Amino acid sequence: MSDRSPFETDMVTLTRYVMEKGRQAKGTGEMTQLLNSMLTAIKAISSAVRKAGIAHMFGIAGQINVTGDEVKKLDVLSNDLVINMLKSSYSTCVLVSEENKEAILIPKDKRGKYVVCFDPLDGSSNIDCLASIGTIFAIYRKTVDDEPKEEDALVAGHNIVAAGYALYGSATLVALSTGQGVDCFMLDPALGDFILVDKNVRIKKKGKIYSLNEGYAKYFDPALTEYLHNKKFPEDGSAPYSSRYVGSMVADVHRTLMYGGIFMYPANQKSPKGKLRLLYECNPMAFIIEQAGGMATTGTERVLDVKPESIHQRVPLILGSPDDVQEYIACVQKHQKSS
Repeated sequence: MSDRSPFETDMVTLTRYVMEKGRQAKGTGEMTQLLNSMLTAIKAISSAVRKAGIAHMFGIAGQINVTGDEVKKLDVLSNDLVINMLKSSYSTCVLVSEENKEAILIPKDKRGKYVVCFDPLDGSSNIDCLASIGTIFAIYRKTVDDEPKEEDALVAGHNIVAAGYALYGSATLVALSTGQGVDCFMLDPALGDFILVDKNVRIKKKGKIYSLNEGYAKYFDPALTEYLHNKKFPEDGSAPYSSRYVGSMVADVHRTLMYGGIFMYPANQKSPKGKLRLLYECNPMAFIIEQAGGMATTGTERVLDVKPESIHQRVPLILGSPDDVQEYIACVQKHQKSS
């Protein structure tokens, strides 16, 4: 973290950062409008999260979203905030949200050239116990000049032009990449803006933490079981890995980015295709981790190379420090050869 005072005149706000990136790219300004609109939505969500209990916004809303998860009141508000801000940015043409069964096609009078896939409130099952939750997003440029359609979002993650996540924890933090590394910004409530606190974040080559839900251990495949055994009982005499799992993807991935190690939500007997969604969970996080020097795989394929077949497609996800992920891949390949 930077030890710079938030009142120094050379501080970098996220608003200024986005504008400078736009000038460097010599673009039309649409990306600047888009990112600033997303950041406004994130500030509003952060404010709602902080007073959720007081405003009675937590608790089950009595609905099930398109992916089968119970929808909280705060989920609905967050989704509406992001959609409305992106629509009014005049920079988007297709929106894909976890909360909407179909893609949202922007009318011609408000249409821009970007496709945005997002999870407005990831980890919402943690709302009632006040654990960290977040917002995840990925931005693509529409390449064909025709009427927008849902299929415009079905492109591989390596086409992402910008991605990021917001973490609503002890403070509100945004990690953002426009394809030139990862920078982290923290919300200063007094200023009403995000301040740069970590520039060009790099993940450790190898970590000391693994993160997954071991409650599903009875469903794990032999490769994952062996990998975890090696982490708990290393044969080289090194210290065993620590286990850390919040159950909120943004919190778990952010910790992995900051401290190194590996985050895993692999396929298993109960969820043979994995559980996390490709377009608005796996791809943006894989992009962030790769931009920080890490790796992200399904176990058999680079996540960012997976060609989506549907907007709510699920895939396995393993990401983190390159040495740890490579070790997992080697374990998978070993068991594939022996089977």
